[in-house]
Amino acid sequence: MSEQTSPNAVSFNSIEEVSRKADVLIEAMKWIREHRGATVVVKLGGSLMEDEIAMMHLFTDLVFMESVGIKPVVVHGGGAAISQAMKDAGIEPRFVQGRRYTDDATLAVVREELAHKISRSLVDSIKFYSGFAVALSDCFDTNVLYGRKTAQFDADGAEIDLGWVGEVTRVDVDKIREYCDRGVIPVIPSYTIVDDGGRNGLNVNADVAATEVAKQLGADKLVFVSEVNGVRTDPNDPASMINSLTADEAKKLLASGAIIGGMIPKIQSCLKTLERGVKKIHIINGRIRHALLLEIFTSQGVGTEIVQD
Repeated sequence: MSEQTSPNAVSFNSIEEVSRKADVLIEAMKWIREHRGATVVVKLGGSLMEDEIAMMHLFTDLVFMESVGIKPVVVHGGGAAISQAMKDAGIEPRFVQGRRYTDDATLAVVREELAHKISRSLVDSIKFYSGFAVALSDCFDTNVLYGRKTAQFDADGAEIDLGWVGEVTRVDVDKIREYCDRGVIPVIPSYTIVDDGGRNGLNVNADVAATEVAKQLGADKLVFVSEVNGVRTDPNDPASMINSLTADEAKKLLASGAIIGGMIPKIQSCLKTLERGVKKIHIINGRIRHALLLEIFTSQGVGTEIVQD
């Protein structure tokens, strides 16, 4: 006679799977307790924002973080969408000594795409995944970033005019904290208002904007989410990624030439941010499923963390 299995019986494999999930939650519990109440600035940008699957996981991660008592603050760029909008509008990019010039027409596109459409889209997506979010920009009369035109100089010391390109000088931290304390995730574009009482805007590098927000908020963590899985000693070899660096070790890597390309200004910004009191900075690959949660709530992490010496 064959042995009958009760329809309510739980297979051994099912118990094992559930137990593994419980182990993950127990590991996460330590980090959840440690980071409860922490402010974490998350910078989003690059082609990652065009990847719907990756962004879906990131939205879920952000909502989870807020749900367990962490205060995420999102700062975003949107270069690909801006470039496409300029192309559609027939605006030809202009460069001055290899650097993009932002004229009136370009700035209008930046404001509409970055500070309006992309910010609103990110807020709507966070809400779709059961979170609460608000766009903080000039387009919604909730601006929190103020700045001035950036002074750029060539090799001879002559000033280069890049148009409406700027840097952040002041962050309305009280407004950001107010939303965080209410369980609402602030979404901030890398676009500022000139800090002179007027309404003129400035195009700002998203990494620089996120860095300044983290500094002035006194954030516990700053997380750069991009397509690169951390700092590598060999840019072409993902296996050469370094899991953890002190500020001093990062300076030595810069001096040795091991860090090249776009990672150089990112690391330089990280070092300045650490000097201003931010405790940890993380660089992670947002295409890894639930990269934010894995980096913050597991012992091993999935990217590179840079810490104070």
